[in-house]
Amino acid sequence: MIGTDVHIVAELLKSGKNIAIPTETVYGLAGNAFDTDAVIGIYEIKKRPLFNPLIAHIGHWDMAERLSSGIPEVLRQLALKFWPGPLTILVPKSDLVHDIVTAGSPDVAIRMPNHPLTLQLLQLLDFPLAAPSANTFGGISPTTALHVEQQLGAAIPYILDGGACSVGVESTIIRANAENKIEILRPGGISAELLKSELGYLPELLTHSAVPLAPGMLKSHYAPAIPLMLGDILQLVNEHQDKKIGVLSYNKKIKHPSIIYSEQLTSHNDLHEAARNLFAAMRKLEGSGAEIILAENVPNHDIGIAINDRLSRASA
Repeated sequence: MIGTDVHIVAELLKSGKNIAIPTETVYGLAGNAFDTDAVIGIYEIKKRPLFNPLIAHIGHWDMAERLSSGIPEVLRQLALKFWPGPLTILVPKSDLVHDIVTAGSPDVAIRMPNHPLTLQLLQLLDFPLAAPSANTFGGISPTTALHVEQQLGAAIPYILDGGACSVGVESTIIRANAENKIEILRPGGISAELLKSELGYLPELLTHSAVPLAPGMLKSHYAPAIPLMLGDILQLVNEHQDKKIGVLSYNKKIKHPSIIYSEQLTSHNDLHEAARNLFAAMRKLEGSGAEIILAENVPNHDIGIAINDRLSRASA
């Protein structure tokens, strides 16, 4: 069922059910982060490996304090600056957080989403929500309620419809290292340049991990059901012209007899528009009848770094 009643959703969550919620980044598959059965339900519905940790979503600062045994001051200041918003902080967990949420890690990922319906919902709850993207594991993240219904509708009782996601790629995940310097574990809706404006230095971006420190660090992720190849589209078209080709371009129309469907992420060189359109465009290409998707990187700055990260993992 798709609807907009946060009170129905609150009661379902209190009873241990898993439901889908909107955020500004992507839709999440949510459950009570203090209820291990509800958390296990998330892993089962998504078919997500248990070694891949979850983010705890909160509606007020006091809950962040409860979830952590100590928040480094630099992370505290960044959270207070960018929350609610697409920034996740990785901090030492308190005893309230079960190991299943963190995949056995001593650290927990926390964020306050910037979506009015979900913030309203969180105010009705006395527990945080564990909520990875509301899709089967490794697939394309959903940015509308309909995307969720197409993949998980039969497995969950309610999808809270908050419209299309305004950011379109997942949150940026950061931590403080031993020198109290900020590191980016996953690029996302808050750019490294924006963090630099607060920190005075550009945070280091860590690469993927076979055993992820935080969500979204696996080498292969966000992938459509058909192969996606990343590179120079014209060159790739010539190499694969014997196939039915789908094209995912940044801002140019590319024509060739073998191209049966194409999507442009933006028509006027707007990286934020490209981010909003990324996952929806990948879904359209996935269902276009193409045998292969050929894609190109976008300009590698601001939120473009996050877009390129998702394209790289989708093509892995």
